[in-house]
Amino acid sequence: MPIWFDKEFSIEKIKLLGENTMADFLGIEWKEIGEDFISATLPVDQRTKQPYGLLHGGASCVLAETLGSVGSALVIDHQKFYCVGLEINANHIRSAKEGFVKGIAKPLHLGATTHVWDIRIYNDKDKLVCVSRLTVAIIRRKG
Repeated sequence: MPIWFDKEFSIEKIKLLGENTMADFLGIEWKEIGEDFISATLPVDQRTKQPYGLLHGGASCVLAETLGSVGSALVIDHQKFYCVGLEINANHIRSAKEGFVKGIAKPLHLGATTHVWDIRIYNDKDKLVCVSRLTVAIIRRKG
């Protein structure tokens, strides 16, 4: 059974949310919404590399935070709540020098006040590049 609040949500609607944001600037592209996961890609290019020509760890964190935050936003009722990142960590397993990386986010916990997401980032050869965990605060709107 899908975990999403809006059962009619689509990739096209997510793209609209990201216009003129960091995700848009870095070239993050939404790929898939499953019953309990969301995925997107990030190019490994001049916007996302560090001086040694490798994918910047911060770019991996941007992809991870974007995936988890949007995932939480799709789970909640926006009329009653909003969500913000509380904590992120990342273990960089291997480097990427070109092409794209793909992130897949799945919830570990969907509570009333916090969500915890597991985000795995893979290179073009499906090798694990980064493992991240994001904690998101779910905040009740006033009024």
